[in-house]
Amino acid sequence: MTGVRLILDIFGQTLRTLWGHKLRSFLTMFGIAWGVFSLLLLVGLGEGFRSGNKKGFDTLGVNVMFIWSGRAPVMQGSFTSLRQYYLTYRDYLDILRDCKSVAAAAPIIQRGDLRAVSDFFQASGQILGTPALLNQIRYLPIKEGRWLNDMDDAQKRTVIVLGDEARRTLFLGRPSVGSTILVNGVQFEVVGTLQRTGHGDDNGQNLQSYVPYSTMREYFRLTKVGDAPDVISFINYQPKTRALHTKALQEVHQVIARNHGFDPNNPDSFDEWDSVQTWEQVDKIFDAMDTFLGSVGLVTLTLGAIGIINIMLVAVADRTREIGLRKALGATNASIMFQFFVEGAFLTLLSGGIGIAAAAGLMGAFSGVSLGQGFDAPKLVAKTALLAVGSLALAGVAAGLYPARRAAMLQPVEALRKE
Repeated sequence: MTGVRLILDIFGQTLRTLWGHKLRSFLTMFGIAWGVFSLLLLVGLGEGFRSGNKKGFDTLGVNVMFIWSGRAPVMQGSFTSLRQYYLTYRDYLDILRDCKSVAAAAPIIQRGDLRAVSDFFQASGQILGTPALLNQIRYLPIKEGRWLNDMDDAQKRTVIVLGDEARRTLFLGRPSVGSTILVNGVQFEVVGTLQRTGHGDDNGQNLQSYVPYSTMREYFRLTKVGDAPDVISFINYQPKTRALHTKALQEVHQVIARNHGFDPNNPDSFDEWDSVQTWEQVDKIFDAMDTFLGSVGLVTLTLGAIGIINIMLVAVADRTREIGLRKALGATNASIMFQFFVEGAFLTLLSGGIGIAAAAGLMGAFSGVSLGQGFDAPKLVAKTALLAVGSLALAGVAAGLYPARRAAMLQPVEALRKE
């Protein structure tokens, strides 16, 4: 009971000291609270930005890689004379056969010069001919109806899956699944519609519609691509694991270069996009951003801790006679040191708790709110909260221990003489 009573007395003395110097205490506590709040909020904003951009990548699919037709040197080592080459269906088949690190691939025929007409309106947008497995590589969530299947492709069925914006334009809020549209005069049955993806002006994917690859090749082959009958627009492929994306890319380079007669080690000969590599680069930028923002918050927190040390040193100076009297009455150095240590640590932790609560409350209020394309609401990051608590503990020890030691080292006679 004596120990509990001593601790309660110390807390009571701490609160009386704070109340006796309200402005000074408030400003000092504000420094710590603002440092913790800044640390959590700045890193939370960085994580919100990371999450928003990750969602943008996720709307493409998981570990998606693209390769388009390109231009290669006419002669090895030539940089001035380039020739156009076009990807073909054979390239796709060879990738499936020879690229051991590739899990799945899909040839795409894409045209943006086709006009779709319904009973209500007409629209222009991109029509993509694709095999059914594209939805295993790309993110293509169905809203109504169904996706394409293998029988659609095998039988060259004239069926179509509409993107959300294409559906809105062609049917103006009316039922679309089961209806028919004309695509450049060819009648197609709408068998499904896609959910809306992206945010704001990021509307390109919502304007796309999908038909079976064989149907697209039958009715709407690519134009101005030479005489080859099996030219495609691009290939989507996916590595077996995320770690194999570089190996998969190199294998695809080998196949394309072999089939079209150029050096696979010339990166300028390939028009491609590796979303895995892009995200890894972006993720490193966000890690650096989190480190920088966290450092700014820690500097602010350190300045607040210095403020706590200052106020405790002032408290020691103001209470010199009290310390001398207590020591003259038998108080030990340890009890004096413990009292001032608890006061400093309590002040630090109370201020930090207010900062954590304010940051968590603000981020909780914005939870689920989209701040625009590529931006999610700030998120309270657990490891940052732990870092803040750890920093607070260190700051509390520093803020309490040094002034407490100064107080404990005072000689009773000299302290009593202090005016």
